[in-house]
Amino acid sequence: MPTDQDLQATGRALSSPVRLRILRLCLHRSRTNKEIAELLGLNPATSLHHVRTLLNTGFLEAEEPRKGNRGAKEVPYRATRMSWGAKMPDAAPVLVETFLQEIEGLAPDEIETTRMGIKLNDAHRKEMLAKIRAIFEEYAMLPADEDGTATSIFLAHHVDRTAN
Repeated sequence: MPTDQDLQATGRALSSPVRLRILRLCLHRSRTNKEIAELLGLNPATSLHHVRTLLNTGFLEAEEPRKGNRGAKEVPYRATRMSWGAKMPDAAPVLVETFLQEIEGLAPDEIETTRMGIKLNDAHRKEMLAKIRAIFEEYAMLPADEDGTATSIFLAHHVDRTAN
């Protein structure tokens, strides 16, 4: 059973858009700190701080070290998928910010969007969200397709206070 200290460490680890982006980068492919820093436009010391936070909380795991281009030892990291079921208190702001960072620079035709307004009672709203979560869960647990393209889905649901 996780302690309060464990839950706080988990919450802190997942409270950063940078750390969530690192987990996404390392989900389907192992990456070294140098690769992570380059892909995110970070100083390697900054990315290493985030990598260590994710390692210490079990969200990343180190793989066998390998030799880099100049013979230096490089450690590749892989996401453990543990973040999928982790509880994130007050997650909405960090998830929205992560999503916005991830789509920055994409062309409009590289982003598929759907938006709708509906009016449902509590039972129908809970039923709809449960079905959507079940679909997400089903696909999140599938192994990666070897010939697949890495993609990301962000779903947000909110009360429309202006339309009531």
